[in-house]
Amino acid sequence: MKARLVPLYFPNRDEDFNKQLASLRTLLAEACEFLEPVALGSPLPEAEAVIFPQMLGDAYRMLDAFKAIDLPILVITSEFGTVLMWDWEIVAYLRSAGVQTIAPPSLEQTRKVCRALAVKRDLRSSRFLVFQDNPGEGFQAEIFKRFYWWEAECIQRLQDKFGLTIEKKSFEKLATAAKHIPDEEAAAAWQAWQSRLNLGDISQRQLYSALKIYLAVKRELAQRDDVKSVGINCLNESRYSDTTPCLAWNMLYEEMGMIWGCEADIVVMLTKYLIHKSLGVPIMMTNIYPFLMGQAALKHERIPNFPEVEGNPDDYILVAHCGYLGVLPVSFSTEWALRDKVLAIVDDNATAIDARLPEGNMTLAKLHPSFEKMTVAEGQLVGYTQYAGSDCRNGGVIRISDGHKLLDTVTSHHYLLMTGHNLVDIKNLGKVFGLEIEVI
Repeated sequence: MKARLVPLYFPNRDEDFNKQLASLRTLLAEACEFLEPVALGSPLPEAEAVIFPQMLGDAYRMLDAFKAIDLPILVITSEFGTVLMWDWEIVAYLRSAGVQTIAPPSLEQTRKVCRALAVKRDLRSSRFLVFQDNPGEGFQAEIFKRFYWWEAECIQRLQDKFGLTIEKKSFEKLATAAKHIPDEEAAAAWQAWQSRLNLGDISQRQLYSALKIYLAVKRELAQRDDVKSVGINCLNESRYSDTTPCLAWNMLYEEMGMIWGCEADIVVMLTKYLIHKSLGVPIMMTNIYPFLMGQAALKHERIPNFPEVEGNPDDYILVAHCGYLGVLPVSFSTEWALRDKVLAIVDDNATAIDARLPEGNMTLAKLHPSFEKMTVAEGQLVGYTQYAGSDCRNGGVIRISDGHKLLDTVTSHHYLLMTGHNLVDIKNLGKVFGLEIEVI
């Protein structure tokens, strides 16, 4: 699905407008559908954004027409798919009057904005599928009953803002169906994957159970073509299954680009979908444990202390989920292995992914519960740390600029971790989706 853009022109449309529009049609052909040009101030057709291939001094005298536009406004006025330097004054003037524009300085950023607009359109006909029965009533109820993503209000706000549908199905029924899949089907499924994935010291039963969840979820996905993300309440309701869906999430992402949701956290699922499908950056969910949290974090991970670090420990975070860094597709990883489960909350037959992102620049982000803003922090993944016999067998260590500000701003223990520094692109994403970007 492509984003629909409405080219807008000023009075007395000229050949420069036509020439630039023709150039943009070529540069952005893969991401955008250009509708018929419309005069600024005229009624607009249904679209995801308007685009100005040309800016003129008329803009100063047509401010009311700009203010009447209720779509994102792209200013792409150079033959290179960027804003022209000469248009900074008009852009600044509009901004001072409360009219926000998206004026990228590179073709790459422009294409990312167009992909985000396409995601915005696609979401309105999309479905997120979550498998759960009575969330919060299972294991560790004292923890899971606190989470906003179970609330009807959360689902309603999410659907109202982004237009997608959340569909719930029974995890118990899914797990039962998976157990009834013959071993021969699991073995056949493994034939296509065994050269691509590293198995740790796990049994055939562990592998087949993990593969059967993959096959069961894949059958559910085959029933409809509008599911863009799928999640399972895999920890809190783990009593229903003899395994975990970690391997399934890896396989489904690698096969079809399916976005996954650990613990059926729909806020994570949506944040991950928006960022990955728009920016194309490797991304995963993990738990954050700021060093400033002290014993509360150490006790939960069953570790005696945080690792030694350079500089101020207050500005460091330990990141770990389900015993390791978290569920990470093999194509995002520098190292990847399927290992025995770590957490006591899941079946002894379960497995977990032990994988690593490349060290270096990282970005943390998650949508705010209001769905009106996203919190973002840039930092560095400085290394990994291991604690034998703990719930952190291989966690990441991240340095950020201000640990105290993080604690004042953080919205969840679940955060999305992505490679690189992506704040600039996420700010453009915010303009597309009407989100304030709060920088930590």
